Amino acid sequence: MYRKEVKELVIVAVPLVLAQVAQNTISFVDTIMVGRLGKEALAGIAIGSTLFQFILIVLSGVIIGVSPIVSQATGAKDDDLCGRATRQGLWIGVLLFTPAFLLYRNAYPLLIWFNQSPETALASSEYLKAISWGLLPALWIMGLRGLLEGKSNTKPIMVISLIGVALNVFANDALMFGHYGLPKLGLVGTGYASSLVYGLVFLAFSIYVSLQYSDLQIFSKLRRPDFSTLKEVARVGGPIGMTLAFEAGMFGAAAFAMGTIGETQLAAHQIALQTASISFMIPLGLAIATSVRVGQAIGAGSPHRAEVAGHAGMLLCIGVMSISGLIFWLFPLPIIGMYIDIDVEANAPVIAYAISFLALAALFQVVDGLQVAASGSLRGIKDTKAAMALTLVSYWLVGCVVGAYLCFGAKLEGVGLWIGMTSGLATAAVLLTLRFQFKMKALKQEQRSSAPTEAAAKAL
Repeated sequence: MYRKEVKELVIVAVPLVLAQVAQNTISFVDTIMVGRLGKEALAGIAIGSTLFQFILIVLSGVIIGVSPIVSQATGAKDDDLCGRATRQGLWIGVLLFTPAFLLYRNAYPLLIWFNQSPETALASSEYLKAISWGLLPALWIMGLRGLLEGKSNTKPIMVISLIGVALNVFANDALMFGHYGLPKLGLVGTGYASSLVYGLVFLAFSIYVSLQYSDLQIFSKLRRPDFSTLKEVARVGGPIGMTLAFEAGMFGAAAFAMGTIGETQLAAHQIALQTASISFMIPLGLAIATSVRVGQAIGAGSPHRAEVAGHAGMLLCIGVMSISGLIFWLFPLPIIGMYIDIDVEANAPVIAYAISFLALAALFQVVDGLQVAASGSLRGIKDTKAAMALTLVSYWLVGCVVGAYLCFGAKLEGVGLWIGMTSGLATAAVLLTLRFQFKMKALKQEQRSSAPTEAAAKAL
């Protein structure tokens, strides 16, 4: 049974992994292209993009609640609920968009308050004003993705995401540098290019969903909110958004603390964390697929199959991240060489710290893979509130506290911060896995208890 489940999981996951890599590539390409504009523009996008992505991730987490609802409804063959959940995901996008849009449009005072230089704050705020127009389609994309993920129809997500990468490069080139008869807008052009791409990607998803799932009437019935279903999507998705905020907050706090230590360790930290972020796209795609497979099994009334799906996802994530961890451990210099020239003597301190951080990242990879798979498994059974509470404890009461003590109290500096982050992820991995086991045991016991009752009812 495990062999069959692993095969099914991989079929769903591979397009999602490629889609996540494509999504991660967009910000990577943006940074590289903006670098050609100079260090002021690079600083502007570093701050502006970080703020935009953080808020987008948290808000998208709420709409991610569409996916487990659709997956369970698919398992139960309830297409009406699939349509209602997707429509309410789009309505939630509208509700979340307004305050975030206003924040992006008025970010300059906030950035000044966070001690950014006036030049960087101005560049970042202008970038945020331009990209703010893309927020709503970006949120709507998550709603339509939730439908496709819940239906295990992930290839269109991959194809459209890859097309989005190509469109982003073209739009950046046109609007940043003034090619093809368009004005040269510099950093602001990057923001408008991203907004344009988000809009076109949403249009592509909309056309596909309208044609492939015409019976669900996603857009023709999108006239008014269905508050009972909207509340259910928010109930499931709200804790997901907070969970993502807790995790992103831990990494953000670590970066801020690393910056207080010095530029050398901050540069080494960025190398190690960026590398870990790229490899993380694989277990992230696997975790989304695991959530779908678990949800469909629960919807079909098979907690045993859901447990198998969860375990298969966790084992796959551990295996993949063990391999990437070994690569980090055995070949740090080639990895570091992708970011800086390792033959330049002046880079030696950065290289030394990066080697240390990558060694810790090797262990970090394994526990990070397990925690995201366990979180995905819980998401599949819509047990998101408990996951939120457990990640709060893991990332902030363990990860941040341990990291701060080892960094500043024990004077381990950057190494202490990495030990803290790893301990937070390890705690989350253990707690989330135990929670999944507990819920599966309870669901199977509930099924066994109800079986005699159902049999007796049929006999009557």
